[in-house]
Amino acid sequence: MIRGIDHVVIACADPDAAASQLETALGLTATGGGRHEGSGTFNRIAWLADGSYLELIGVSDPEAALRQPVGAAVVRALEAHGGGVATYALRDDALEVTASALAAIGSFGAASHGSRQRDDGELVEWWTSFPTTDLGVDATPFLIQHALAGTEWSHAALAERANFRHPIGSPVSLVRLDIACGDPPSTAATIHEHLGLDFWAVADLAVSDVGPHVIRLVPRREMAVPAVITLAAQIDAPRTAELLGLRFDVERAELPLPTARVD
Repeated sequence: MIRGIDHVVIACADPDAAASQLETALGLTATGGGRHEGSGTFNRIAWLADGSYLELIGVSDPEAALRQPVGAAVVRALEAHGGGVATYALRDDALEVTASALAAIGSFGAASHGSRQRDDGELVEWWTSFPTTDLGVDATPFLIQHALAGTEWSHAALAERANFRHPIGSPVSLVRLDIACGDPPSTAATIHEHLGLDFWAVADLAVSDVGPHVIRLVPRREMAVPAVITLAAQIDAPRTAELLGLRFDVERAELPLPTARVD
């Protein structure tokens, strides 16, 4: 079952420098990350209160990265635009069942295992299923299920993340992902065909409510950047920053913020 947006993949030439920019401009700190051994990529992670996260991902070995769906999307984003949102993932807590059903209609591949080694040596594990088409900011997202264990994904870790105060002064949650598209209704129809995700129309927009999050497909002519990530925090006034090839908007939120589901 799809629970919401799991994470947004942001391609960066230098994830460490990107993390510094994110903290300086928005007060959002990246406290996680590591290397994807054999996949040619490495990352920094900004954890969010609702269980989602922002992945700042770079490439250490382009040849290896191009052999992986996410790595290939990151390479393409870096080559075409110097970075920005490369793709995004939806969290599915019954991934094997979903992937099998989607594989039967030819739109997704089977679930596969992945891992990342933290700097302290701990192995973080997950399972993914990818669409049979290339990943991209305005393409069908992929699915992921995490192993709910260890420093990053145990129930205790998710509870700690829900209460973590970023330098902005409070926990931060993901609200919405806006994506610029040439033809939002057509893009929405393709995603629905591949994934079964429902969209509804608002003027020229295509909108999907996915768990606690919203995905909006917006006509490209109405967006100055390829993507906008809207966050929520307990702040006195909204703030915005354009960096890393996209725009970040932070809305003022009332407590409590949405928190991760751990069932």
